[in-house]
Amino acid sequence: MNSKPMENGTTYFKTDAVQSFIRFAQHPFKFSAFMLWKLPAAWLAGVRLVSVSEEKCVTHVPYRWLSQNPFRSTYFACLAMAGELSTGLPAMMYARSASRNISMLVTGMQATFVKKATGMTYFTCSDIPAMKAAMTKAMQENDPTTITMRSEGRNKEGIVIASFDITWSFKAR
Repeated sequence: MNSKPMENGTTYFKTDAVQSFIRFAQHPFKFSAFMLWKLPAAWLAGVRLVSVSEEKCVTHVPYRWLSQNPFRSTYFACLAMAGELSTGLPAMMYARSASRNISMLVTGMQATFVKKATGMTYFTCSDIPAMKAAMTKAMQENDPTTITMRSEGRNKEGIVIASFDITWSFKAR
């Protein structure tokens, strides 16, 4: 892993902790139990993790009875949960593996809805390296740092359904 060394020669993020988090998140039962305990509304709506790595995170949400709206499509809030999870899970991964405590908070969200979501919608966030750099900057400068991360939702045919720009604030404690 390309962690930037701190002044004393240690790194900002522990490689083994990052890999351990990835294994935890990709374990179907453990992560499902975590979602049920910490994010019950998302779990009930069917929001699930597809994959997570140091480069990108993919989540999905189905169109079904618990995630529908009266217009026969996926309710926008369910789409937002899946979009936010694709940006928040990598943030949690690095916050938990950081050499210092880091607080993280969503401070803004912008959404664009392009097409009706009538099936499974897959959200992909590929801004993880930039987010890691923002967290490193927060630890280096002891100042809060913000970054806006994009999550794009597509249907199984690859057509864009919605995109979310989630603004995260990171602060080293």
